[in-house]
Amino acid sequence: MTELDVQILTLPPMCVAVARAVGPSPEEAAWRKLAAWAEPRGLLDNMKEHPVFGFNNPSPTTGQTEYGYEFWIRIESDMQVDDIKTIGFPGGTYAVTTCKVIGDPLGPVPNVWQMLFKWVEASSHQWRCTHELERVVNPGAPESDLVLELYLPIEED
Repeated sequence: MTELDVQILTLPPMCVAVARAVGPSPEEAAWRKLAAWAEPRGLLDNMKEHPVFGFNNPSPTTGQTEYGYEFWIRIESDMQVDDIKTIGFPGGTYAVTTCKVIGDPLGPVPNVWQMLFKWVEASSHQWRCTHELERVVNPGAPESDLVLELYLPIEED
């Protein structure tokens, strides 16, 4: 088994556009909504300036077949938008690791999340109660090649 590689990163405050879907597997539908809005504006052409983050909203629960998934894309705070929801994200400090959606040597994405939680518990850092985030490293890639960065919120040092 490969060892978990974790970095501590701080995300700055940012304005984000929001696309959300609910269903038995809502990630693809939420991505289609975001891409349909962001691509014509050229936002997906520069993922460094306009990173994409996602998270369960609401999270899956036992006995329920549907859950939600929400994508955020960073936009300029003065960007004129009237056809999509925007919010202000306060930023914060995160323990971050990378994983492939399929075929990661560490196991499936939920396993890597559990490893990251355990890494934080064993470290000098403390989990911060807010959204965990998944940053899409290579949007548009087929699911078999999709790479995510997992962002677990931690208290500021």
